[in-house]
Amino acid sequence: MPPKTDAAKAEVPKRIPLGRPSANLKIGIVGLPNVGKSTLFNLLTKLSIPAANFPFCTIEPNEARVAVPDERFDKLCEMYKPLSKVQAYLSVTDIAGLVRGASHGEGLGNAFLSHIRATDAIFEVVRVFEDAEVTHVEDTIDPVRDLGIINDELLIKDQETLGNRIEELERILKYKKDKAALQELEVLNKGLEAVKSGRPIRFVEWKANEVEAINNLYLLSAKPVVYLVNMSAHDFERKRNKWLPKIVQWVQNQTKPWSEPIIPFCASLEAELVSARHEEAKKDASDPEDIHLQACGTLAKIVRTGYAALELIYFFTAGHDEVRCWTIKRGTKAPQAAGTIHTDFEKGFVSCDVMTYDDLMKYGSEAAIKEAGLYRQHGKNYEVQDGDIIYVHANTVGLSKKK
Repeated sequence: MPPKTDAAKAEVPKRIPLGRPSANLKIGIVGLPNVGKSTLFNLLTKLSIPAANFPFCTIEPNEARVAVPDERFDKLCEMYKPLSKVQAYLSVTDIAGLVRGASHGEGLGNAFLSHIRATDAIFEVVRVFEDAEVTHVEDTIDPVRDLGIINDELLIKDQETLGNRIEELERILKYKKDKAALQELEVLNKGLEAVKSGRPIRFVEWKANEVEAINNLYLLSAKPVVYLVNMSAHDFERKRNKWLPKIVQWVQNQTKPWSEPIIPFCASLEAELVSARHEEAKKDASDPEDIHLQACGTLAKIVRTGYAALELIYFFTAGHDEVRCWTIKRGTKAPQAAGTIHTDFEKGFVSCDVMTYDDLMKYGSEAAIKEAGLYRQHGKNYEVQDGDIIYVHANTVGLSKKK
């Protein structure tokens, strides 16, 4: 497997996250044709959240809500034996294969790029396995070349998008002085200079007051990327392939001083594991939906990493009626987190009681945590942490309850 690519935190400047503040985000599977994108998507759809958990909501055939595997959720379910279990999910979109020249209309061209624009992060799949029966659009296996093609196409499209908006702003400023337009123009010129030099937007150091102008354009190279390397079963089992070090080097060169995850996987092996799990579930599972709450092999890591790439975390509400994960963006304050449970809870937020999952596992009960002095009450400025177990106190018109 490739070496870890995380740079030392002390050496990395703080980066302000780009993208929408919403927790309703999705990640797209991107890559050249015949690299394993649809195979991966099909595997993930078998781990989808049951449709019953989303009434009155239709998912397009190329989208799936995939359960986020978490032992903490499983343990809480074992402890409380709830009537209802609702796990966190990752929304995944399968995007048709990109080809060289897509930014100029080749292949699906602009339609393809618009599908990427509609996502908030990217699973970028590259192929390192040889298979005479599965042709490669470029005729030969060279994942570094393929990564370069994808990167170039996204940057070219971003250059076009930035250029068009800059022209609009220059026309506005030609006829009148507009401070907001002038400030936006300065930010976009900074972005245009970056993409022209081959620097993805997400690796430019943006100030807090610059981020909105960039986010408004939904630039393709602003989206965080998780690199997925599809290997043969033989190479995956021996944890070795001649291309892996070259892929790691390419990614490091692109992302310095930051880093992005690289996950080797084998689609054919994962398919066998998923199939075996389903067969086992048919025979032994007391709850036929349990299969949807688990992920097999490296798929679990892929799902969790994609979720983290979107800057998503979740807190729990737990009791005998329900154990549930509530998805929020990292850095969310308590009132906004409470609003994911019910909008009234954000409007009338008073406080929240918080215990950590680790404390619950250590002491065994809420009462024991209170006795140990570890059950804490927080106000409106509390930043909710991943895995917090929260009870919200809220007062609104006609509502005064704890959940």
